[in-house]
Amino acid sequence: MIYFDNAATTRISDKVYEIMQEGLRHRYANPSAGYQWAKEERKKVEKARADIADTLHAQGKEIYFTSGGSESDNWALRGIADAYKEKGRHLITSRIEHKAVLKSCEFLEKNGYEVTYIGVDHRGNIKLDELREAIRPDTILVSVMYANNEIGTLMKIKEIARIAHSQNALFHTDAVQAYGHYEIDCNKLGIDLLSASGHKFHGPKGVGFLYKRDGIRISPLIYGGAQEQRVRAGTEYTIGIEGMAVAAKEAYADFSQESLKIKQMRDLLWKELKENIQEISLVGEKENRAYHHLSVCIKGVNALNLADQLGERKICISTGSVCNGMQLKVSHVLKAIGMSEADAKATIRISLSRYNNRDEISTFVEELRSTVNIMRQIY
Repeated sequence: MIYFDNAATTRISDKVYEIMQEGLRHRYANPSAGYQWAKEERKKVEKARADIADTLHAQGKEIYFTSGGSESDNWALRGIADAYKEKGRHLITSRIEHKAVLKSCEFLEKNGYEVTYIGVDHRGNIKLDELREAIRPDTILVSVMYANNEIGTLMKIKEIARIAHSQNALFHTDAVQAYGHYEIDCNKLGIDLLSASGHKFHGPKGVGFLYKRDGIRISPLIYGGAQEQRVRAGTEYTIGIEGMAVAAKEAYADFSQESLKIKQMRDLLWKELKENIQEISLVGEKENRAYHHLSVCIKGVNALNLADQLGERKICISTGSVCNGMQLKVSHVLKAIGMSEADAKATIRISLSRYNNRDEISTFVEELRSTVNIMRQIY
């Protein structure tokens, strides 16, 4: 199998697998219990917290474990909105955010908050002038993703944070597609809250975290016990937390070499695609994009059918449209950058990891070329 859908999820690393396999069988104590066995598990949770904090140049007490990116996004928006409603009820986000952010904004709008949705250019860059015009004294939060999950465009995080802070608003970034792939210093970039998910960087599914700068208030999203400094109830997924921390340490241990290797494969893939497939174009930024990510439009094909055909050949990619019953629904991201419906339905996403290699690229390009030629002849 050739797996080129790493923006959706990644395989867990061998080391993560080994640690979790042993832990699931032998280390099942509740870290909140009072006996020594449980206290040993608590130490492992706190070590994982410290290890993840180190990757962000943050403090351990600024890391809160969650079930993943969607919960972290929901908590950041809804928790801050509630905690700071005395300052105002206005939030700002972009039109190309993940649904976890957009749906949270919809919820807040139904509950008396106002949300401004900033537009993007045809490559997915946030329109900073619109943001400057939209920010106001009663804005409590600006939420803009670090790297777009569909088209790979990287946002100008430091500048966006600066604009947010100009009106004493907080800045949250959904870094699900960036954490584990880019060096992120929350202090230098001006990030107040950051969401991440373990399964995007070779950790387990079902676990993530929210970074919250020390001193910022936040209301709980989940009520119950006193876990996670009394703001996120629920027994900790100890083994998952440890697995995520191990994956994070692995991701940043040899970051420069691994990221360069993946980028070189990505660039080779794009070169081969241009040389072998007619009427193919890049979607999003050419240079300022996630180094492991390609989004391309292939004229004259239906992306969903193409993905199905490749899937039968054990090649995994994703598309720019989703199947909703018997209808194709074009991605809100591709709509926001001004793509026509026809082009959006001809767009695929290819995303790589350190477990891919150049032989897979050659095989993929040949299979894609053959499949596209057949589809164009038929349709």
